[in-house]
Amino acid sequence: MPKKENIQRKWFIIDADGQILGRIASQIAYILKGKHKPEYAPHVDLGDNVIIVNADKIKITGNKSTEINYQRYSGYPGGLKKIDYNRMKEKKPEFIIEHAVKGMLPKNVLGRKMLKKLHIYTGSEHPHKAQKPVNLPNNLRKI
Repeated sequence: MPKKENIQRKWFIIDADGQILGRIASQIAYILKGKHKPEYAPHVDLGDNVIIVNADKIKITGNKSTEINYQRYSGYPGGLKKIDYNRMKEKKPEFIIEHAVKGMLPKNVLGRKMLKKLHIYTGSEHPHKAQKPVNLPNNLRKI
């Protein structure tokens, strides 16, 4: 069993420029869960930190730009708000990746802890240079 004090977390950086949303989201979820480590256990948070840059340049395929809707509810009657993909990409492009990854993580306290290790930025700059992030290795990209 992996112990909490023996867990070593790395920082990975992924450039989302030209990447397809679903494929990159599954890779991110895989790393956040810690499935790439040999000591993986589903009940322990072993995942690494992931930094996504150029989130505004992500692509989707097919007719999904007209089909995908993001909705939220205010709690009041008639309070359902819907925003389509193109408008969300203009308004909050980070939310698109976060929403896709969140759907691939466990729906419990452990999944929420994993999501906190995801850092998304629209430009090519990020404030995590002190953590010395490395580019995602090619063997982890073939998931």
